[in-house]
Amino acid sequence: QRLKAAVHYTVGCLCQEVEEDKDVRFSKQSIAAISEITFRQCEIFAKDLEMFARHAKRTTVNAEDVKLLARRSNSLLKYITQKSEELASSNMEQKEKKKKKSSAAKGGRTPGEQEAALTENEDSNMA
Repeated sequence: QRLKAAVHYTVGCLCQEVEEDKDVRFSKQSIAAISEITFRQCEIFAKDLEMFARHAKRTTVNAEDVKLLARRSNSLLKYITQKSEELASSNMEQKEKKKKKSSAAKGGRTPGEQEAALTENEDSNMA
């Protein structure tokens, strides 16, 4: 019920914005109808996402499932793909920062410096 109320509130806010921009009016019945349709569509999306994950023998919905759901809307698929790539690159940057911090704390060397030190040790062992 709370989720349904939140959807109704959000739809009301969006309709208000459209009213201001386009100089049109929405009746309370039309806002309620849009809210109900939106809520039902979200339920369908949730079930579809769950089925996509289950079909892939996973218990967690991931970005690939969302892309599969959005496949019929080229613009939405493009947007989701772009955001997914941005998140992936951001996550990679954070992982790199964590690696550098942990390696600096362990030996005070970056991965490149550690590799150079290992190479120097191997060279001195061979001599």
